[in-house]
Amino acid sequence: MTRTDTLFTHARLPDGTLCDIAVSEGRIAAFRPSGSGSDPQAAVVDLGGDLVLPPFVEGHIHLDTSFYGDRWIPHKPCTGGFDVHERVAFQAENMAAAAPMDKRARDQLDLCIGHGSLRMRSHVMVDGSVGLASLETILKVREDYGDLIDIQLVAFPQSGILKSPGTPDLLDAAIRLGADVIGGLDPLSFDRDIKGHLDVVFGVAERRGVDVDIHLHDAGSLGAMTIEEICARTNALGMQGHVAVSHAYGLGDLGPDALQRMAARLAESGVSIMTNAPGHHAFPPVALLRQAGVTVFSGSDNIRDSWWPFGDGDMLHRAEIIAYRSGFYTDEALCAAFDVVTEAGATALRLDDYGLRVGARADFVALPAAHVPEAVVAFPKTRRVFRGGRLVAENGRVVRR
Repeated sequence: MTRTDTLFTHARLPDGTLCDIAVSEGRIAAFRPSGSGSDPQAAVVDLGGDLVLPPFVEGHIHLDTSFYGDRWIPHKPCTGGFDVHERVAFQAENMAAAAPMDKRARDQLDLCIGHGSLRMRSHVMVDGSVGLASLETILKVREDYGDLIDIQLVAFPQSGILKSPGTPDLLDAAIRLGADVIGGLDPLSFDRDIKGHLDVVFGVAERRGVDVDIHLHDAGSLGAMTIEEICARTNALGMQGHVAVSHAYGLGDLGPDALQRMAARLAESGVSIMTNAPGHHAFPPVALLRQAGVTVFSGSDNIRDSWWPFGDGDMLHRAEIIAYRSGFYTDEALCAAFDVVTEAGATALRLDDYGLRVGARADFVALPAAHVPEAVVAFPKTRRVFRGGRLVAENGRVVRR
């Protein structure tokens, strides 16, 4: 019989069951009837009937470019409406005067962990403008936070691939240095060469055996054309389940018939869609895509940076935003919004050690709510966050032990 190291009593599972959770060597060993007793040598943590949830999956964030914890930087609007090129230029100006990157990244990680995100995918700039310097900094931060959070790093060509000299080689070098995923950015509107851009992205992915996550801001038919090509490449290389498109605003512009066809294509190719349901853009129709079998996940994206001044690092609040913007009112729909920031994120990031199940690492969040729908609409800030069965954050603050 496995020895129980810690017994978490009076835990309320998402299905409403009250139980005790036995943890051994940092993993969930058993779910027992509440009050059934424990190993006399086990430490006991009384959760007091709090709802126990899997940790949140922060599926898209930028640890290198946030100003959270730094001085307030007023937002500078684009001169003629949203323009990726102009925002990149503003970002370069702001970054030059910002606090050291490692401090800003640590502040942002503390924010996210404090709210219960223990799995993360961060995009990090790798291009001719910064070389590998940003990645080297964030790799060190990731190492220092390894006992608190799992982080996948995406080599992200923020200045384009073909427009930024030396970037194709830098992206390949980034994977060799320690990045986990290869990124891209608006192949048609930014680099104006979808074939050349995707040749580099999928070439690195195939050569290095890594996943793909491409930023796609392009609207309407431009965005749809890019998604079609990404799906085609994914199928041709047998990379189903290994490719994600982030933002995909254009999916929110398509008519019903075109959208149904695109949803079927995404599902067939196993390409995931990341949305943070931003208030200033059309965004992918979450319910329709999920119904078609597409994995839809989420992330904070930018937190108080050169793109917008918003963001609190709370993925449960993000689920509320997605539900609100999607018109999700029923309990079933609210649970779907919750799935987007938990299990669907784990699927998109291909996490094999995730969830409230025996054998998984004992990572979970405990908070005062009767059930998942209430947690989504209330997103209570009173929370305890456990990693491997030990308390790592409480009420928004990281506890280092």
